[in-house]
Amino acid sequence: MKQTSLMESDPVKLKVHLVTGTDTAEFRLLSEALGRSSVVGLDAEWKPVRRSFPAVSVLQIGCGDWGVFVLDLLSLPLSSLSEPLRELLLCPDILKLGFGFKQDLVYLSSTFCSHGGFDKVEPYLDIRSVYNHLQHSKKQAPKQSKSLSTICAEVLGFSLSKELQCSDWSHRPLTEEQIRYAALDAHCLLDIFKVFQEKVVKKGDLILETTVLSNPDASLGLKELFRNHDMSDKVLRAHFSEALAIVKATTCSDAACMIPLAGGMIQKSSFWVTMPMDELLLKVVKKYGDRILLRESDKKPKSSKKKGKKHSLINRISKENHFENFDEWQGTPPWDPLEGGNGYPKFLCDVMVEGLAKHLRCVGIDAAIPYSKKPEPRMLIEQAQKEKRVILTRDAKLQRHDYLMKNQIYRVKSLLKNEQLLEVIETFQLKINEDKLMSRCTKCNGTFIQKPLTTEEAIEAAKGFQRIPNCLFNKNLVFWQCMDCHQLYWEGTQYHNAVQKFIDICKLSD
Repeated sequence: MKQTSLMESDPVKLKVHLVTGTDTAEFRLLSEALGRSSVVGLDAEWKPVRRSFPAVSVLQIGCGDWGVFVLDLLSLPLSSLSEPLRELLLCPDILKLGFGFKQDLVYLSSTFCSHGGFDKVEPYLDIRSVYNHLQHSKKQAPKQSKSLSTICAEVLGFSLSKELQCSDWSHRPLTEEQIRYAALDAHCLLDIFKVFQEKVVKKGDLILETTVLSNPDASLGLKELFRNHDMSDKVLRAHFSEALAIVKATTCSDAACMIPLAGGMIQKSSFWVTMPMDELLLKVVKKYGDRILLRESDKKPKSSKKKGKKHSLINRISKENHFENFDEWQGTPPWDPLEGGNGYPKFLCDVMVEGLAKHLRCVGIDAAIPYSKKPEPRMLIEQAQKEKRVILTRDAKLQRHDYLMKNQIYRVKSLLKNEQLLEVIETFQLKINEDKLMSRCTKCNGTFIQKPLTTEEAIEAAKGFQRIPNCLFNKNLVFWQCMDCHQLYWEGTQYHNAVQKFIDICKLSD
């Protein structure tokens, strides 16, 4: 069954709130959401830099039914946000979910270094650990290091598009695509945790029992009062939690803090007035919860430890020039007749631009993908050289192997597939015409048989392989079959919509 991508089709109705100020309605809603949330998903985005920690540009906080709050750290005053954020990271009433969030915390701490930074998240649960627990019963499979997109595909049934992961998160304004991409990364953490929680409850791993409160002296009267009514431990816990929440929400100490109101900020005892976790979640945290604790060494960028090797200024300049020139296309493409090619453009799109491969096929260009899902650079190079293709990628690391390909690796600059398609067409001066649209198999990159199939021939070819809707049989449609994977296509509504889409993208009507 084909897996859908959350960036292309939208199976999740997601509320997204962009927070750009502490005096906005979105920030007030965030305060309310955190007061009612016992579990949040955390993620961060930044523009990579060399030899130092990048400044975090966006922080995402997923709050379940309240939606995801996308905090624009380039617009928000960090001085006003540092203490509320620190309190959230340490709040015992809120379980924080993340995916390898230690790196995010390091960069967040560096971003807020002039305001004290952050060195701890507790309670915390890493989605990688959750995934390993979910896989534990499957023949005792060893712990695996998989991407969040892969885990989503296996646990939730859909994959996350990582097309915008390497986009420029420091550029403003953020695009709608960037905002939604960021929100989905935080939201899916909550969905995966929900599957995990339901599984451990179903297996009976958690036994409910009365939890001893961490500060009994503060509420001894309430506790004794409920005991006198001869209630069960479960009811006692529920009533006590409600009473304690009321006390927390209505009392105030001398400690200074701020709660957002319409007129600005007022002083109160806590930035986020939270509710205690329910008994079930407390047991999950007790059994599976963890924490992130940064050491001083974590807060310093890792420097190169190569000793005894002195690089001259000339060498450094030549390397920098090499990196700068890599983005520009150089040399003759391998399909050029002067290079022994047949004159037809051929590309190899790595995993970072697989979506571009399908777009190229739709306009009639030969675009292959790697043999394996996680190919090594040398495997990519061998495939490209064997098939006389130009490698298309967004991975800057591939430039280290550029000398093996005689300048036949091109790094795509654009982020979105439509823009990437236009960039490749312009860079390589490809000739696109309407007759070539939808002339290749989008599934395998194969070519179609020369003669179209009749309806009877299509029905016979599809037996045991592909289902053709009965409603198509009386429409006198033209059927085509891929010569490589035998996939059947017909010129229906989707076909004509796709043709019109690429006519518009490539401006063929002009």
